[in-house]
Amino acid sequence: MIEARELTKRYRDKTVVDRLSFTVKPGEVTGFLGPNGAGKSTTMRMIVGLDSPTKGSVTVGGRSYAEHAAPLHEIGTLLEATSVHPGRSAFNHLMALAHTHGIPRRRVCEVIELAGLTSVAGKRVGAFSLGMGQRLGIASALLGDPAVVMLDEPVNGLDPEGVLWVRNLLRELADEGRAVMLSSHLMSETALIADHLVIIGRGRLLADTTVDGFTQEAGGGGVRVATAEAMRLRSLLAGPDVTITSSAAEELLVSGRDAREIGEIAAQHGVPLYELTPQSVSLEQAFMDLTRDAVEYHSAPAETEHETERKAA
Repeated sequence: MIEARELTKRYRDKTVVDRLSFTVKPGEVTGFLGPNGAGKSTTMRMIVGLDSPTKGSVTVGGRSYAEHAAPLHEIGTLLEATSVHPGRSAFNHLMALAHTHGIPRRRVCEVIELAGLTSVAGKRVGAFSLGMGQRLGIASALLGDPAVVMLDEPVNGLDPEGVLWVRNLLRELADEGRAVMLSSHLMSETALIADHLVIIGRGRLLADTTVDGFTQEAGGGGVRVATAEAMRLRSLLAGPDVTITSSAAEELLVSGRDAREIGEIAAQHGVPLYELTPQSVSLEQAFMDLTRDAVEYHSAPAETEHETERKAA
């Protein structure tokens, strides 16, 4: 488990992380999200002792990183996949890490096979592709069989097969009871992997919730219902905390009742339904809406084809 409490980091007069509190729980994949400059990297560096908090605290398994005698057994991290001596082979790199933590050779062989590196284990890392470097970074993170795994952009440079491998691997790690923290800019992939979200902007906590809860709240909630008996269903669903609107003759947007409840009421009264859809937005859109004011650099809107032609004329 990772626990951050009022975690703060200042560099002179700039506050990079501002009283940040969150928990990464065992058995879950927690997506750690935020725009560039939000303080994600600094937070992860403080978790593993590469930076010291100005105020507050962060613990792994109830202790600070420095208190762990063999930290690779407690938390496995991928922060910078390219931080490997290019002249070493993948095998020798992992063996060097293993020696510092009393990890046997057989475990090195296990993670090499797990990461799909068997055929290139003897090759120099400097000749690796970006994707193979990512696989080596993940193998390094798993070397100590840790209870906590923290990965920054683990699918960067991976092909579709590699992306699927990472997705299944993280799910398996969480199902084994490990706490998994995932930082990524790929919202669609995070939506498929994560159980929980911690979203920050300008160093502050913006959201700490489930993926479904976050997207449904961003979408305004409600359930879209399509039926040929819209007027009859409206009266059946009416209640003191229920709001029902309509944009078409056979469509209703219902707030105050979930899809299961609406379906049960319709079935009990023989009302046929053609659509029963909880309203939500994609994780990417919900993230963009939430962090709009926390983005450090805003891109100019893309020009339309007409505008481009007008300027050229």
